[in-house]
Amino acid sequence: MNGPGPEIHVEVAPGLRLFVPHSRRGGSTALAVDGVSTLGHVVESLGVPLTEVGVLVVDGREVPVSHIPSAGESVSVREVERPQRVPGAPLRFLLDVHLGTLARRLRLLGVDTAYESTDIGDPALAARSAAEKRVMLSRDRGLLRRRELWAGAYVYSTSPDDQLPDILDRFTPELHPWTRCTACNGLLRKATKEEVADQLKGGTRRSYDVFAQCAQCGRAYWKGAHHEQLEAFVERALSRHTQGT
Repeated sequence: MNGPGPEIHVEVAPGLRLFVPHSRRGGSTALAVDGVSTLGHVVESLGVPLTEVGVLVVDGREVPVSHIPSAGESVSVREVERPQRVPGAPLRFLLDVHLGTLARRLRLLGVDTAYESTDIGDPALAARSAAEKRVMLSRDRGLLRRRELWAGAYVYSTSPDDQLPDILDRFTPELHPWTRCTACNGLLRKATKEEVADQLKGGTRRSYDVFAQCAQCGRAYWKGAHHEQLEAFVERALSRHTQGT
């Protein structure tokens, strides 16, 4: 009878253990290797998206995800360092259908955020991420494993109140509040009351004189009844962002 095949020992950083099956979350895990599969493939087989992996350390030395593990090696899988830098393009995001509130909040802060309000499928999302060089934000681990992504990040919380601080902490994007349309991500410009008159009801037309309009979809904006709440939200976000940078 043949004995067990060659194995490596993998220890996953505490912050990444939520991806790993419960039976393998404690300490070091023994995994069989075949001498062909890359270490990146082995880590993904544990359930950890490579978008969440910072450094891979084998027997005390850093290795790339293309490293072919050998029997007996000890592997440490570390989290992405924060703030995370995405080289080669202005920082822009793409969010899937489940992250609409996060998308609107990022846009309110002036962060370039594309969002698909319908489910266009993982291949199309990955292709758009690559074509527009956008960081794909999602809670879909399968989507984040697609090789054609420009870059990606897992959204750890289901609560928008926690999602936004996490993304701002991880990527530290430049914030330019009140410059983007929360509906379509277009840039806002100053507008006269006459230019947006067809979108104004009688009370609004009488009460407000300062307006902005989206250069892309034409939507009008003004400091309406909820502006104080939005302003408080923006101030809190700016304050946290300043403290963290």
